[in-house]
Amino acid sequence: MQTRSNFSNKLGFVLAAAGSAVGLGNIWRFPYLAAKYGGGSFLLVYLILTVTFGFTLMIAETALGRKTGLSAIGAFQALDRRFGFLGILASIVPVIIFPYYSVIGGWVTKYLFTFLSGEITAAADNNYFPNFIGETGGPIVWFSIFLLATSVIVMLGVEKGIEKVSKVMMPVLIILTLFIAVYSCTIDGAMEGVAYYLKPSLQHFSVKAILAAMGQMFYSMSLAMGIMVTYGSYMKKENHLESAVRQIEIFDTGIAFLAGLMIVPAVFAFSGGDSSALSAGPGLMFITLPKVFNSMPMGQLVGAVFFLLVLLAALTSAISLMETIVSIIMDRFHLNRTASSLIVTAFSFALGIPSSLGFGRLKHISLGGMSILDMMDFISNSILMPIVAILTCLFVGFIIKPKTIVDEVKETDGTFKSEKMFSFMIKWIAPWFLAAIFVSSIASALGIFAL
Repeated sequence: MQTRSNFSNKLGFVLAAAGSAVGLGNIWRFPYLAAKYGGGSFLLVYLILTVTFGFTLMIAETALGRKTGLSAIGAFQALDRRFGFLGILASIVPVIIFPYYSVIGGWVTKYLFTFLSGEITAAADNNYFPNFIGETGGPIVWFSIFLLATSVIVMLGVEKGIEKVSKVMMPVLIILTLFIAVYSCTIDGAMEGVAYYLKPSLQHFSVKAILAAMGQMFYSMSLAMGIMVTYGSYMKKENHLESAVRQIEIFDTGIAFLAGLMIVPAVFAFSGGDSSALSAGPGLMFITLPKVFNSMPMGQLVGAVFFLLVLLAALTSAISLMETIVSIIMDRFHLNRTASSLIVTAFSFALGIPSSLGFGRLKHISLGGMSILDMMDFISNSILMPIVAILTCLFVGFIIKPKTIVDEVKETDGTFKSEKMFSFMIKWIAPWFLAAIFVSSIASALGIFAL
């Protein structure tokens, strides 16, 4: 039997887990939602939900992994054989997400090289992005480059690969985020965007805004996809779990907040205060922002730094997704890391091809107007992840009982400051809110109603 890998210390765990949490959703989805749902009001709701719901779910998943020393499938099964299926469901999520996430990572890589090569004016054209993703060979090449980079890091292992890379990438990511945020706020006309982003707007305070904040928090923190269970299984008993999770929250929320300061003021300044320019999804990052960079002084440099930042964020999240799948294969089939990584790379490439071609040769394949990539995203994010999260809360709250998690958290020094909140949230609050997100997202996608 292979010896279980470990992070060398708590800092290694925190940076790797924070890297997993900080991804593309923080960079383009958070600013859009914050602007849409009242700026300061959304930020306040998001912060409250992060330190309550997010903390509760992350503590539960990390403790499950550390207690059992196993990835998702094995962890749930080890604590109650009847719930082995829950580990399987959680494991399916990264298997679906990683291939199409790598396709988007390829787009980011392409844009970084576009800005480095000085083609900023071309990138600012409305047709540049649609034409690029509509090609056959180009997107697949960039997708392959991103996938291979991720694979090499994962193949190097937990301490020499994931931890070492995270210790470099995360500080660089923070520095780049601060640089662009400060620069964006100094642009003429940017302060209007800063005010829009930070000033509470009570008319936008609604059930829909709360659910939007909950959904963003839920997806941003790498919950319900087996990642935190896997990373928890690499965490040493002497590392305090509660403080580690709090530090991950600070990293994730801080980067999301700074991403808003990067994007909202800059877009406002160059769109004449038009908030509709903050459209969701790829349009904001690959169409609107290149126009902004093309219009500002030092635009090529700032754009290149921005896409380097986004690439680092995409890589840290992709590494955690791939590591989760690799860990499952290693635990399940007792293969070594190299063989497991090669298997994951091969099938992720095969599964990613349809998502890459879904905007070109396979454009005719759609469901409800969704492309292949959008369908994969909907299945994983809107269906499987809420179901896994709800079942995890019920599993911890009523099957193994909160005391199992509490005892694991106390393993280090006998303390768990948020024990009462955790026990109450995991049983009586979190499942209902997660169910509301699930129903709302399904209903919205089907066009039934919008809260």
